[in-house]
Amino acid sequence: MTSLQRVVNDLVIANRILAYHGVFDEYGHISARHPDDSGRFLLARACAAAFVEPGDILEFALDGRLARDDNRALCSERFLHGAIYAARPEVNAVLCAGSEDVLPFSITPTPLRAMLGTVGDMGTRVPVWDIAEKFGDATDLAVSDMDRARDLAQRLGGYRVVLRRGVGFVATGRTLNDAVKTSVYIPKNARTLAQSLQFGPVRSISQGEVDARLAIDPESNAMRRGWEYWAREAGCERWL
Repeated sequence: MTSLQRVVNDLVIANRILAYHGVFDEYGHISARHPDDSGRFLLARACAAAFVEPGDILEFALDGRLARDDNRALCSERFLHGAIYAARPEVNAVLCAGSEDVLPFSITPTPLRAMLGTVGDMGTRVPVWDIAEKFGDATDLAVSDMDRARDLAQRLGGYRVVLRRGVGFVATGRTLNDAVKTSVYIPKNARTLAQSLQFGPVRSISQGEVDARLAIDPESNAMRRGWEYWAREAGCERWL
């Protein structure tokens, strides 16, 4: 199996894991940087993540253009993936999810913070991108061109996760496994924080704990064990 085939298979698995765990509804999307060309990325055509197949994975340049002709409908927010890859050479996976659990933290002054050890590598700060700040209050909230995508990437900066006001979150990863693992726990973390705030002050994950989590190789045997478990749980044995 070539490195490209491996990434295509892993991207299929990632889509199905995220759909299985409810992180993605029919509109979520995840991409991977091309393993042989850092100026390109791989992303499924416009289809529900739960049903993605290898043949649905398309190749794009970092400006969102298709690498080769295809007459199928494309993900309308492919631009945000390209803009983040262009701005962050260390990032190899990007996803966007419309999680209702994180929405309160995108529309109120209360920040989303890492509370669970499993999401410690999210970092100690999660910025919020409000499309209206630059593009006015009459948009459809979608990142449907490069101007919006670059503005989102700028707000993400060097952080791992950014919230989109009224939409959900965008997460990055060093690998697909890294991005998927963190993102499965982000909604759970948001629910935990929302519930805990009712009891009073909360204690979030410290910077030292974040650093320790980030020091773990996302492709270590321990981390791959979790990926394989989730893949089998989501019915993806044939792509492992």
